[in-house]
Amino acid sequence: MKAEGLNREQLNQPLPTSSLTIAGLLEHLACVEDSWIQKVFLGRPLPEPWTSAPFDLDEDWAFHSAADDAPNALRELYEFACARARAGIQGTSLDAVSVGPSRSGRQFSLRWILVHMIEETARHC
Repeated sequence: MKAEGLNREQLNQPLPTSSLTIAGLLEHLACVEDSWIQKVFLGRPLPEPWTSAPFDLDEDWAFHSAADDAPNALRELYEFACARARAGIQGTSLDAVSVGPSRSGRQFSLRWILVHMIEETARHC
């Protein structure tokens, strides 16, 4: 909602006191949705553009590459990641445990992941 109607220049304007942009945040949040729900919770491979993204060269690639993306493409990327997440967890108990582990090797309940996603999105908003 915060990015609706913004053009490329507006989406790529750094926010005060940091180098973050709304474009970068949209791409980052789409990546986080897919990482936590698709990869960690469901144990599925990450969809594109994440599988071919050069995260080994730039761990913040999602933040940095967004400047090259069209505004509608960024909004759709986030909307599709959220839709994939909703479809993937529909009807699942909040107490269900993730199939895959996080980077730390820990497994998480769906409840914990959803609260984490709310916190992550709210912090950036």
